[in-house]
Amino acid sequence: MATIFITGANGFIGRYLVDLLLRSNFSVRAAFRCLARTYPVECDVFISGDIGADTLWKEAFVGVNTLVHLAARVHVMKETDPDPLSQFRQVNVLGTERLAREAARAGIRRFIYVSSLKVNGESTGVHGCGFRETDTQNPKDFYALSKWEAEQVLHQVSQETGMEVVILRPPLVYGPGVGANFLRLLRLVQKGLPLPFGAIDNQRSLVYVGNLVDVIVTCLERPAAAGQTYLVSDGEDVSTPELIRKMADALNRPARLLSIPPAVLRFLATLTGKSGVMNRLSDSLVIDSSKIRKELDWTPPYSMAEGLKATARWCKSGN
Repeated sequence: MATIFITGANGFIGRYLVDLLLRSNFSVRAAFRCLARTYPVECDVFISGDIGADTLWKEAFVGVNTLVHLAARVHVMKETDPDPLSQFRQVNVLGTERLAREAARAGIRRFIYVSSLKVNGESTGVHGCGFRETDTQNPKDFYALSKWEAEQVLHQVSQETGMEVVILRPPLVYGPGVGANFLRLLRLVQKGLPLPFGAIDNQRSLVYVGNLVDVIVTCLERPAAAGQTYLVSDGEDVSTPELIRKMADALNRPARLLSIPPAVLRFLATLTGKSGVMNRLSDSLVIDSSKIRKELDWTPPYSMAEGLKATARWCKSGN
């Protein structure tokens, strides 16, 4: 049996992907940046070190025919590097190019790259069409720019070598183990605190981690996926107030929403240095995921309600 190679195997998405592949009887080789306390006993382990332009991959690909690249430099909440763009490019662009060229040289047939919806942009109209794969890319920050540049590098490697490349652009990914703003909002709902977001009129696309890893597995062998870029979501777009109500229902807690005018919230966010958080809570960011559903006959195996319930159980367990 050919082996699936996964970078970022110990990350939020990677852990779910390894588990699903093993349960689906795939052979897995998991790349870890450094030694960890535990590994899935059923898979091979490769210690990669830092990912960059000089990472040594030669011994990683023996018997491998498909690679899933999850590892990346992600957002740093308190960036201290004097040249953050170069750091993003070192890992996300040069590291991806090195990995892809070594993979192609080793005869790997397909390279699946998990990019980001931020390549398309930060927001869409409230009641307009969502982002599509054919839209002009509009990355707004260094992270998104590095992901877009990595996509272009992969297309170039594919043209030069014939290795099949599949690119996935998910929006916010949630599920047990999620962190950052999604977890903070979930915990506020769990505490039953009044939240001032009742008057926000927006729409957001999300994807449950169980749905995202199912998409990745779907893309492993489908011939139609070769050379394609796909936007993927749960297909259930929600406003911020609707998301809070769904979270509250999953947590068996009341949803306490106050209708404060969004303009007031934005002003207060500016005063407190939280404009970025407020933008994510109030702006719309919707995608049209019909392409992957039609071309690969893919349907999310989990509803948003199921995904939120699983996330709520994890949150209530004290993690």
